[in-house]
Amino acid sequence: MNTFVANQSRSYWLFGLIVAAVVAVLDQGSKWWILEHVMQPVPHVIEVTPFFNLVLVWNYGVSFGTFASGGAMMPYILSAIAAVIAVCLVLWMRQAESRLAALALGLIIGGAVGNVADRLLHGAVVDFLDFHYAGWHFWAFNVADSGISIGVVLLLIDGLFADREKS
Repeated sequence: MNTFVANQSRSYWLFGLIVAAVVAVLDQGSKWWILEHVMQPVPHVIEVTPFFNLVLVWNYGVSFGTFASGGAMMPYILSAIAAVIAVCLVLWMRQAESRLAALALGLIIGGAVGNVADRLLHGAVVDFLDFHYAGWHFWAFNVADSGISIGVVLLLIDGLFADREKS
């Protein structure tokens, strides 16, 4: 690998790490604000728009509540799995060949870190964003979940179109 490519990969890696840190900080800050200010003294539903509410939902599992009934050790097990995945993603990000891939991986890593922090601090993930339409509510989610979801979509886009850029 020549020096230019090595420096560019390092630049992408640092960019991805900054994205991950920003997502994790925004996630934890928004959850602190919801828990300490918005949902005090009693959790309630706050209608922000006709299609969006702020709510307080404790997710004891993973996506859509999967594995929620795993007992007292489940937050630690899920945290350990997510931490291992985040470390693997950081290693992958070191090899990133595009800013889009680094951005995508940074979003996913930051989201994973934010949700791991919740599980370790609270034993569950704090979800509070509730979008709905005609009586149907999407699952409540948070900033970390948004980072993970957007990151996965961007990673798919990068994978589909990365080879075309090199041609």
